[in-house]
Amino acid sequence: MKETLAAIKDRFSTRGYTDEKLTKEELDTILTAGLQAPTAANRQEIHITVIEKGNPILDELQTELLKGRPGAGRSFYYDAPLLMILSGPESFRWSACDAGIAVQSMALAAESLSLGSLIIGCIYDAMTGEKKAYFNEKLQIPEGNAYQVAFAVGHKNFTKEPHTYSMEKNVTKL
Repeated sequence: MKETLAAIKDRFSTRGYTDEKLTKEELDTILTAGLQAPTAANRQEIHITVIEKGNPILDELQTELLKGRPGAGRSFYYDAPLLMILSGPESFRWSACDAGIAVQSMALAAESLSLGSLIIGCIYDAMTGEKKAYFNEKLQIPEGNAYQVAFAVGHKNFTKEPHTYSMEKNVTKL
């Protein structure tokens, strides 16, 4: 496993995966990382729905996504072996923040296992629009919860150089 700072440095948004499935241990490690993430008031309210590639609900989400984005033809999850939907209580103002912390923990866990991942927000309109109740039921999102973010994970079919950044541009020191 990679050390934390190496995983942070090396992680990138993976937009291409092999067909190799994750092992039970890999999946459990990623899920544990998400579930162990800190949450506001220690509510531990984030729920994770795991969907395997090939599940028809993914095609339905893709179709709904394309309604608002004509011309976007590729799979929103880049055909990763697994897609996870993180949801949290609509009534809890910190669910989105907590889901963000959880998904970043999951992404770093995936990178530490040399897996690729993609944090996905583009299905927000599909998940919260006119078919919200339908998708919530199909994805078994708990009553009162709402979509927060999605996460694709699998074995990378390419690598990429670490991101560049500008400490001077992006940081203000008072």
